Amino acid sequence: MADISRRPFLNHLRGTPTGYVRYLRGGAVRREGVGLSFWYRPRTAVLSEVPVDDRELPLLFHARTADFQDVAVQATITYRIADPVLAATRLDFGVDPENGAWRASPLDQVAGMITETAQQYAAELLAGEPLARALVDGVAQVRDRVGSGLAGDPRLAQTGLAVVGVRVVAIRPEPEMEKALRTPTREQVQTEADRATYGRRALAVEQERRIAENELQNKIELARREEQLVVQRGANERRRTTEEAAVARIAAEAEGERLRLAADTEAERTRIEAAARAEAVRVLGAAEGDAEAAKVAALRGLDQPALVVLAVRDLAAHLPEIGALTITPDLLTQAVGRLAGVGDAAGGTAGGAAGGTAGGRA
Repeated sequence: MADISRRPFLNHLRGTPTGYVRYLRGGAVRREGVGLSFWYRPRTAVLSEVPVDDRELPLLFHARTADFQDVAVQATITYRIADPVLAATRLDFGVDPENGAWRASPLDQVAGMITETAQQYAAELLAGEPLARALVDGVAQVRDRVGSGLAGDPRLAQTGLAVVGVRVVAIRPEPEMEKALRTPTREQVQTEADRATYGRRALAVEQERRIAENELQNKIELARREEQLVVQRGANERRRTTEEAAVARIAAEAEGERLRLAADTEAERTRIEAAARAEAVRVLGAAEGDAEAAKVAALRGLDQPALVVLAVRDLAAHLPEIGALTITPDLLTQAVGRLAGVGDAAGGTAGGAAGGTAGGRA
């Protein structure tokens, strides 16, 4: 709307970029155009303001199809006033010079005119179409029919109106009929859903069967491999036992050979030692015999006192160490007896040795 400033005896009007203002005084046009700004006398001025911008007009009306079914059409029409001068002469777009408000309701008249015209074209089209076809193809058909009808309508052209575009949002039947129409599709969709559910369940069962078969095959394969493992372990154990027995046998044979060699070596050493000891004993006996023979030969020519002296000497050599000597008659008797025994033993030994030596020499 234009902005009007009031002064004494004068008012100032400042228009808008989308408002066509027409100023008449005395029946003659003084000013007209878009975006004007001027002073005028409210007592003599006749002002009109026509909007020239695009406007949206929502529509909701009912129509009847060829099969006598009621449908609701929801649409939106975009229009504008293409010839504001013509519109100002056909409709009352006059404004109050004091406050700039419209004296009537021209836009309501325009909306009613467009609505009734569009409804007429849509009703004519839907009256020749059955409900099912109207619901399926009716949106595009109604849009084209209403658009072409409004564009070529002479009344709108004579009023200076131009339709920019038509949009049909929906065509809906009554709720009961819509529910009835949806039932077959709903049932079909439900049937497809059930079929899909059953197919999914069957597929799940098949998958479970395959999984069970795979698990069974895995168990069979594991059992077979376990059997192979047991057989291989038995073979490995037998081989290990055989190898250990062979190693033990070789070790026993080696130990027996070692013991045999050690026994042979020990026997040979014992034999050598025994032979050496026998030889030593023989040599020692021969030497002792030669010594005894030499001793007997040396004593053979001695008289008895010399033999007694020698016997006493030998006796003294075998006596223990004497720190103090007490001679008693008993001790003297025993000593004399020993001396006599030693003399006899010496004589016997000398005689035996001489006889033995003589016999050996003979």
